[in-house]
Amino acid sequence: MVESQESVDASTRDIHYPKDEPVCSEDDLVQTAQEITENEAPENEAPENEALENEALENEAPENKALFPPYITDRIFFIDLSNKQLQTISPEVFSLERLEELHVEKNLIVSIPKAINRLRNMKVLYLNQNHIQDICEELGELKRLLSLDLSNNPLSYSSLLVISNLQSLRQLRLYKTNLREIPVQICNYLHHVELLGLSDNNLRRLPKEIANLTKLKEIYLKKNRFKIFPVEVCQIANLEIIDLEENLISLIPQEVGLLTNLVKLFLAFNKLSSIPPALQYCQKLAVLDLSYNLLRKLPRSLKKLTEMVDLKLSGNSLKKFPYQTRFWTSLSRVYLKNTGLHKVPISFTRLTSVRVLDLTENCFDEIPKGICTMKSLEVLALDDNQIQENLKELYMENNYLEYLPPEVGSLTHLKILDCHNNLLKELPESVCQLQGLQKLLLQDNQLSQLPEDLASLQQLEVILVDGNPMTDPPIEVCCQGTSAILEYLQEKKHKKAMALKVPVLRKQQQMHTHSSGFSNQILCRTTYRASAQHQKHLKTLFASATVEPYF
Repeated sequence: MVESQESVDASTRDIHYPKDEPVCSEDDLVQTAQEITENEAPENEAPENEALENEALENEAPENKALFPPYITDRIFFIDLSNKQLQTISPEVFSLERLEELHVEKNLIVSIPKAINRLRNMKVLYLNQNHIQDICEELGELKRLLSLDLSNNPLSYSSLLVISNLQSLRQLRLYKTNLREIPVQICNYLHHVELLGLSDNNLRRLPKEIANLTKLKEIYLKKNRFKIFPVEVCQIANLEIIDLEENLISLIPQEVGLLTNLVKLFLAFNKLSSIPPALQYCQKLAVLDLSYNLLRKLPRSLKKLTEMVDLKLSGNSLKKFPYQTRFWTSLSRVYLKNTGLHKVPISFTRLTSVRVLDLTENCFDEIPKGICTMKSLEVLALDDNQIQENLKELYMENNYLEYLPPEVGSLTHLKILDCHNNLLKELPESVCQLQGLQKLLLQDNQLSQLPEDLASLQQLEVILVDGNPMTDPPIEVCCQGTSAILEYLQEKKHKKAMALKVPVLRKQQQMHTHSSGFSNQILCRTTYRASAQHQKHLKTLFASATVEPYF
């Protein structure tokens, strides 16, 4: 379903999260412990000794096993220990002085060892989805740390103050940590943060000091408790992405117009009844999601947002197609599900970049005129409208259709079916159910035959099959026009019926013969049982009766 792509988890808006590949690298120097141990061993170590060592390691108790051979500890830059049921981080990890990226997410870790401060070169640290409550002071000594993820941990508010010491941070993720407020210290000292992930918490407001995060480009505040669009973020001029979905927001301040670098704005599932005209000044805005609010229209001034690519307005009572879209020549994806629409303006159908158009659950009684001529349209969703009852003309020319759905036969009012210039190889038999069909346009496809029951369509006046490799009817018949095609199909159907009828007649004749002989035999046997008084008469009857033998 088209709409399902609109509702995504908070973390997936954050395109950097979760990471599947190392974030930090020194070009060809990045190697994992596994890669090194698989590919190399000390040159002076004999293979048999290595085998003995491996056997000894296998027999060693799990808690005493070494994570890494000693000869590679100075060459490891990246380690992934995620989802290992770990309750703590092994001390061996802290001996890897050149380690830059460490993944220990999805474990059972309850505390961060103090030895973490030995990892002076650490740049990326994932500790999300553990059981960490307190952050040790030593974490604040990682002066080169660029990215920290502590999401999905029951963090205490007081321990968050340690984070303010990480003044090189570029990305900080605190999703689902039960935050009720953001420590002011974080806002005062983390001047280089570009991404701040705070979705799925209990925030009602932001501190005014957040304006100090002047380099912030992305802020994720989905699933919190904001009732008003936080005016504080409007002071951060570099913001490019704001996600405030699934809050309780009923008002957007005029200050939103100050966000002149804003590219993506997510405000779905709130309580907005209006959008401020000042949004027109966000002229870099390319993605606007206002789905499932209380909107009835958009400000006319938004026509100035000419960089718009994705527009999502599903679930609002618009009634009329957004007038502004005719000016958005870069528009590619439009979601207008369940918005009370009756028609689509011709000006919209002239847009050349639209690839996805979702018009499901609206009030259309026919396919909007001009929709099928949109050159770039790839996905058109019109489910759950009222089209099938009244649709009279269906134009699907100039596409790449290889087949028609059997459901086309349910369009009982259809008069014109235009599928020319596609890749059709056959027509569904259900086309023969369109008793009102007058024109069937099939030029320039890959058809080789037509359903013979087309001849039963009494209203059919035009069949065009030029440019198809026709064999049934043959090309010479098709060249003679519609009447010749229908006559050929009718004759073919008649011949087939006759071919089936001859064996039936023969069988009926045999059954008749069989029945006649059987009746005579019954007659004879019944006569024999007659009373002795009629025996003379019966003998005369037998003499005159001709009884056919029964086989």
